[in-house]
Amino acid sequence: MAVAGLGSTIGPVVVLLSAGVLAVPLFRRLGLGSVLGYFAAGALVGPSAFGLFSDPAAMLHVSELGVVMFLFLIGLELRPQKLWAMRTQIFGLGLAQVAVCIGLLTAVAILLFGLPPIPAFIAGAGFVLSSTAVIMSMLQERGELAGPDGQKAVSILLFEDLSIVPLLALVAWLSPISHGDSGWIGIGLGVAAVAALLLAGRFLIDPFFGLLARARAREVLTAGALLVVLGAALLMERVGLSMAMGTFLAGVMLSGSSYRHQVEADVEPFKGLLMGLFFLAVGMSLDVRVVVERWPLLIGLLLAFVVVKAIGIYAVARLFRSNHRSAFRRALMFAQGGEFAFVLYTAAASGGVIAPEDAALFSTVIILSMALTPLVLVVAGHFRREEEKSLDGVEEARDLRGRVLLIGFGRFGQIAAQLLLSRGVDVSMIESDPDRIREAGRFGFRVFYGDGTRLDALEHSGAAEAEVIMVCVDDRKAANRIVELVKANFPLARLLVRAYDRVHSIELIRAGVDVEVRETFDAALRMGAEGLRALGCSEERMTEALTTIRRLDAERLLAQVQGGVMAGRENLTTRPVPEPLTAPRKLATEEA
Repeated sequence: MAVAGLGSTIGPVVVLLSAGVLAVPLFRRLGLGSVLGYFAAGALVGPSAFGLFSDPAAMLHVSELGVVMFLFLIGLELRPQKLWAMRTQIFGLGLAQVAVCIGLLTAVAILLFGLPPIPAFIAGAGFVLSSTAVIMSMLQERGELAGPDGQKAVSILLFEDLSIVPLLALVAWLSPISHGDSGWIGIGLGVAAVAALLLAGRFLIDPFFGLLARARAREVLTAGALLVVLGAALLMERVGLSMAMGTFLAGVMLSGSSYRHQVEADVEPFKGLLMGLFFLAVGMSLDVRVVVERWPLLIGLLLAFVVVKAIGIYAVARLFRSNHRSAFRRALMFAQGGEFAFVLYTAAASGGVIAPEDAALFSTVIILSMALTPLVLVVAGHFRREEEKSLDGVEEARDLRGRVLLIGFGRFGQIAAQLLLSRGVDVSMIESDPDRIREAGRFGFRVFYGDGTRLDALEHSGAAEAEVIMVCVDDRKAANRIVELVKANFPLARLLVRAYDRVHSIELIRAGVDVEVRETFDAALRMGAEGLRALGCSEERMTEALTTIRRLDAERLLAQVQGGVMAGRENLTTRPVPEPLTAPRKLATEEA
């Protein structure tokens, strides 16, 4: 990698940061998303445009760590029990989509473009492996990762990542250069590596972080988290498997650990930076020479593969009982190729299975499809929103002027609004779910359609004039996005935000909100108090216990904001806890 005209090692860093800082906010402002912004910035600084970077392949290899860390964080959210519960989707829906689409794309490459069977199969198999980085980034950006459609998308991506293993083994078997049995040796090494990683996760990782935590140095915990991620990635790479799969498994093994939140907080900043670097590197890899020399075949393959793959995905989704809207959206989202196709094409070219010029052609098709996906989804989303507005008859937020702007009219927002409305406060209420708005209208509420994660919707909802903005949405990512917009654009309003859990409360406090309210905290305290009352505890002692727990919790939360998730543990009431097979101690209701 070299940067023309820049002698220092700081030069490449400055160029990359400048490209990302300028392009991403511009593209997000235009509603095109950050991924497309990174692609465009990478294409401009790459060898095909200004030529500031001459070796994008080296940059792409390093920046793949962003994808690796992204899948590690996804694994942290999926406990083994949850992953097991998703097995039907992973090996049912995922397998069906991959198999159907490989068959369709191979047939198209042979029948429409006259490719020989083996190159046609390699081209189709690579294009089937959708971009984990692009899809996960879009799901996270829209706050859809935790929803049912988001979980199905994760399941499909997991199976596609697993598919790279047999595909690489097949390429090794087809290669006239390597020996056919090396594929089976690779599979054996892969199975052994996965087993070793699972055993390490089960018996070593939690004690390892416990040892690091006793050092009471946060930077050591950060180094330990990076060691786990990079070590798992290195192990998988050395045995010829996907680095991303290794770190995903490491994340799953850590998902039940008491150090999960600390590790997540430590890895998150590196993930975001490296993911941006990955998208920049993909943009740099665009080979304009291939586009110019073989543009008819390139455009034909791109359009045919995208359309045929989308049809296959839609058909499989409908077969697995998804509704039209979900199936159509999944087809648009998965219709592109992905980063693992580069690995497959490179292996096939180096093994003599396909010609190097064909590998360059197929890779360019992948890059263009990845760049087009965010744009296609933006256009589709625009038409869908227009269709919803015209069909639903829901009133859109426009020129609202309430003293309080309440965002999110779910079960939490409905209760919060009652106190304000009972005192005659003028409240502007917005919600992004048309069905929920119509249901609220049946009970006499006037709720407007508006997406609080969009700046224009906040402006139309009166955020600039509101004295108080209450964020009551049930989506952690969406809440954080709204907080970011309000703090940047409407700093005079007092900001009250519903927190998903304790870690989210810490994030919100650090973001500078005026008030954060954990959605289950008060209800859980009330449940505990009712338990004491049922056991005969006096009202005085129950009130005293509530006051003490609230005080200790507030002190612990403050310590966590300043020192990390593991701070303030001494404020937790953890004893007495009855041992197994022993009777609980009788509650002392009358003793002093």
